[in-house]
Amino acid sequence: MLNWQSEGGVLSLIWNGRTLLASGGELPFITAVKREKTYTASRGTVKTEVVETARVPLTDAREEGGAMLFSSGEHVVSVRAWERAGGATLHLKGEDGWAYEFCLPADEDEAVFGGGEQYRKVNLRGEEVVNFVSEHIKASTIVEKALLPTALYREKKHSEIGSYAPMPVFVTDRRRLILFDTTADGRSDFTAEDRFCFAFDSCPKSLTLLYGESYEELARLLTLLYPNRQYLPGWCHEGMILSIQGGTQTILDKCFTMLDAGAKICGVWSQDWSGEKRTVMGKQVNWNWEADETLYPDLREAIEKLNARGVRFLGYINPYLVKGGKLYESCREKGWLITRTDGSVYHIKSTTFDAGMLDLTNPEAVRYIKEVLIGQNMLALGMSGWMADFGEYLPVDCVLHDGDPAKLHNAWPVLWAKINREAIEEYGAKDVMFFTRSGYLGVQSWAPILWNGDQHTDRSRDYGMPCVMPASFSLAFSGVTMVHCDIGGFFSFGKMKRDGELFTRWMEMGAFSLLMRSHESIRPWANAQFDAEDVREHTVRLTKLHAALRPYLEHVAAEAGEGVPALRPDFWTAEDFGDSRDPYAYFLGDDLFVCPVIKKGAKKRRVFLPEGDWVHFWSGRSFKGERRYTVDAPLGFLPVFYRKGSPWTELFREAADTI
Repeated sequence: MLNWQSEGGVLSLIWNGRTLLASGGELPFITAVKREKTYTASRGTVKTEVVETARVPLTDAREEGGAMLFSSGEHVVSVRAWERAGGATLHLKGEDGWAYEFCLPADEDEAVFGGGEQYRKVNLRGEEVVNFVSEHIKASTIVEKALLPTALYREKKHSEIGSYAPMPVFVTDRRRLILFDTTADGRSDFTAEDRFCFAFDSCPKSLTLLYGESYEELARLLTLLYPNRQYLPGWCHEGMILSIQGGTQTILDKCFTMLDAGAKICGVWSQDWSGEKRTVMGKQVNWNWEADETLYPDLREAIEKLNARGVRFLGYINPYLVKGGKLYESCREKGWLITRTDGSVYHIKSTTFDAGMLDLTNPEAVRYIKEVLIGQNMLALGMSGWMADFGEYLPVDCVLHDGDPAKLHNAWPVLWAKINREAIEEYGAKDVMFFTRSGYLGVQSWAPILWNGDQHTDRSRDYGMPCVMPASFSLAFSGVTMVHCDIGGFFSFGKMKRDGELFTRWMEMGAFSLLMRSHESIRPWANAQFDAEDVREHTVRLTKLHAALRPYLEHVAAEAGEGVPALRPDFWTAEDFGDSRDPYAYFLGDDLFVCPVIKKGAKKRRVFLPEGDWVHFWSGRSFKGERRYTVDAPLGFLPVFYRKGSPWTELFREAADTI
């Protein structure tokens, strides 16, 4: 039962005895704000300056025509509430040219999660969360790490770290969900003791407020708003996808050597299939989406050789074309690149080179991407997948074929994922997937799986291996249920580079995830790889393990397709954030509990097991839950436990025996 109630000067919306919102006194539900905002962008990182010129709390309320009208003077916002499973959706209609702030009551100790991909921490209480798609990595931080002694580096706070995939959807440990349907730039403020406040540059289409008995119930309710169509073809579970660059013969030699050594390899990912571009940062991709005949001669035949041994070939694409390249010139002449107001191409800078951005609002450009760049140049070549990179750099001051770039900025990565998905479906390709790093509301309807973007090749909690877990958990609470990471990380500069131990520890985590895929990094020659002398044996063992887990991973993936995340934080079943003991341990499905080893040189790890009875994956030893233990963790054997009595017990035993 949903109804408005007024008492003591406070207007409340009540659903089944729960207060969804309250407005009155010092806490108005809606405040209209007039502001001027300027953006300064550099390589995807955006800074804003805001000048507020008017603030109008909408303190009056009256019911009219089935809607509640919140107003002050002549300024009116219409709120039309509709009951739905778990709560209500409020359809909102404000005035053009105004920003709006919304305040909801909160308990003093109420933890809050989600917000899309948030790297630094899973509980966002006490933080402000920016709702603006941007580059996650800052060049200044990389240089700082390279120049400063490790002991002097200050790990960055949550507020200093951007997100490739922010989303205005949050879940609290009171089992309530808060979701704003908007693509507007905004900010969510969780610093007050008694309220959550959300600000957006324009009025959202709606606000959905739901309650559930568990996080899982809320996750399933979220799929009713944004259907989950994430998936992985069966071949993805048959081993590891190796990142190999350097040309046709190199990928064949390295892949076949690992296969002959006994490793389970399901794919080779060669991001430089279109050529390489050396910059001061290292080895980057030549953004010209056709096979480089010099580096990859006879690529089609090479792909057939890989397929004959059960290995798929994956490539790389993004929505840019390198300035001066063949495809750039062709698309520039056709008017398919975004422009400035003077009609010139709006160039995007990546490290040291410029590129033009394909206009995803231009039907002809979209057709070209689908039919030529993806269909003819990739799928017809025999690719079974690719990294659909970027999507987060759309300038708010560019000129598009159709639409306002400021309003489309956040939606751009979803549009990019949609085009990739439609290209596969329209081509009629089978067993093909791609993975994206950027996203926004609804990306789970298009991207088969996300990856956590570009990590540093180190153990730092802000940008290194550990940040993968909070990022994955935050996406899980936001409706993105299938996520993986670059094993080994990507950014490497100066002394920041991974050794064999870090790569192996990262690979351990990848073995206990839905998709096991490595990255050579931006400086392959400076970083340990899967075939390094001190790593190769672990690669063989862990790829065998991942392949042996295939039936369980397929089960977890099927649940993820229903909206239940594959990776879940340690308090997922306890449901109270106060029961969280480890920010980096996670559930993989219902029956595995995984504790990544982060500390350099560690041979043991302290673990706190969740409620229930558990069995150590490697030894078969039984453990009681809700207790802390010190567990052996030799390299290649991170602490993993399965539920005692699990229907997958025999599979887990067999998988442990395979290595």
